[in-house]
Amino acid sequence: MSYVLRPAGLTDAAAITDLLNAIDRIEIGRPETDLHTVEADLKRPDIALESDSWLVFDGDRLVAYGLLWDESGGERVDVDHYVLPDHQRAGELILDALEARALHKTRENGAGRAVVHLHLNSEPTLDTGLIERRGWSVVRRYHVLQRELTATDDVDPEVPPGVRLRPCADEADRARVHALYQSSFAEHFDFQPRAYEQWLHDIDADALDWSLVWIVGTDDLGDAGFLISRDDLAARGWIRSIGVVHEARGRGLAGLLLRQAFATFAARGREAVGLGVDTANPTGAPALYARHGMGVHYAVDTWETVLS
Repeated sequence: MSYVLRPAGLTDAAAITDLLNAIDRIEIGRPETDLHTVEADLKRPDIALESDSWLVFDGDRLVAYGLLWDESGGERVDVDHYVLPDHQRAGELILDALEARALHKTRENGAGRAVVHLHLNSEPTLDTGLIERRGWSVVRRYHVLQRELTATDDVDPEVPPGVRLRPCADEADRARVHALYQSSFAEHFDFQPRAYEQWLHDIDADALDWSLVWIVGTDDLGDAGFLISRDDLAARGWIRSIGVVHEARGRGLAGLLLRQAFATFAARGREAVGLGVDTANPTGAPALYARHGMGVHYAVDTWETVLS
């Protein structure tokens, strides 16, 4: 079989979305990739499409896709890899390209090696034996959780005395959410510090409905936590991130933020809401989400390789 490998362009976004949804159907049973999400990935400021993206075609059919980005400026690099199950050789072509690019990129950064992370469904279309033979191994598991919503049951929560809950209203609030994000996630696996402008791009701030971002605080500590959600995915409402600073944990603030998001999505007519969580999260987040009725939709593994 003869394949054609080339970089991606913005005009390929629709074809990439179709490929990812074909893979979604195999891995999780239904399509859950939106065009605007793919477009946002292709427009990342830390990606040069001509060197950091790859498409593989079998004739006119797109059968594999890869993307690489560098948030660390050092040895850590992230990649995406998607391939249809009957085109593993096409997947190998992308692996060859992204591994070579990762090592070149980190050497440009002045690092002596590349530590590369790839997120894959726990039952992926990619042959995991293929990447194991190349030295990749699983270092973390994440769960994508989901919860059904009803307008009758999911209503605005009562805010306890001494606690304040508000939507993100202006630029000062956005900067405050950024600061809370950096603080509350600093101890998490694979966290990469991000300057304000970088973080705004990470969360696709221009397209974000900021009324779906909340800040929670207490009389004694001030602003202490946040929740960022979005309502532009076809499959469900989505909670992108939720965090509470260390000194404010154990006061029910994260649960209050969750219930606020549930109520808001239910009022908008959403039937379900989802989020992703590290199963080894040190803050006890998986248990919190379970207490609030969130169950596992599917699992994602973080694969790692070290190149030198």
